[in-house]
Amino acid sequence: MLNEYLEKVEFDTSNPEARCACVLVLDVSGSMHGEPLKQLNNGVQAFEQALKEDGLAAMRVEIAVVTFGNGVNVEKDFVSAGHFEAPQLSASGLTPMGEAMNLSLDMIRQRKDTYKQNGVAYYRPWIFLITDGVPTDEWQSAAQRVQQAEARKSVAFFCVGVQNADMSTLSKITSRHPVKLKGLHFREMFVWLSQSLTSVSHSQVGEQVPLTSPAGWAEV
Repeated sequence: MLNEYLEKVEFDTSNPEARCACVLVLDVSGSMHGEPLKQLNNGVQAFEQALKEDGLAAMRVEIAVVTFGNGVNVEKDFVSAGHFEAPQLSASGLTPMGEAMNLSLDMIRQRKDTYKQNGVAYYRPWIFLITDGVPTDEWQSAAQRVQQAEARKSVAFFCVGVQNADMSTLSKITSRHPVKLKGLHFREMFVWLSQSLTSVSHSQVGEQVPLTSPAGWAEV
């Protein structure tokens, strides 16, 4: 399944730094059309700029982008934050969230294999899923994979619900409590995410890093 989506991107062996992989899993279904999509695009652009402002994070954090709406697509394969360019997203289609979750887990597994093959240390990878709807495909088996991965501490999986998202379903995906976005505060959310990843990138591999409160962008 994974190879259907990914073009092979050369791994940068010239960078000796430990890596922190993060997959943004973004809902671009038809219901995101209009202002929500505009603010989502603005948020991802703010995320790009914020990460590039920190020299260590720019080398250590690696970003990939998966979208789900009109199918499931890898908009960006893993690239260091210093070379990441925010894609311009468009909205259409349904909400194949289960397939998107499975793909993101497959990508993380493959990326960790690449780190190991190249002798590169790595932090626990992040998957950050954002949706405004209800899954339109089978998602329970993907949720089980997420929970197993989190139990092994092999991934940190975050769910953010936007507007009319089914928070009940999101609560069944991960052991972490899903967060509801306040209005369309995508920019504030992505700045928080960049700051959190920057904090991780400045820590020692395996160190527990406390995250700041999402109160500025989330309903609490």
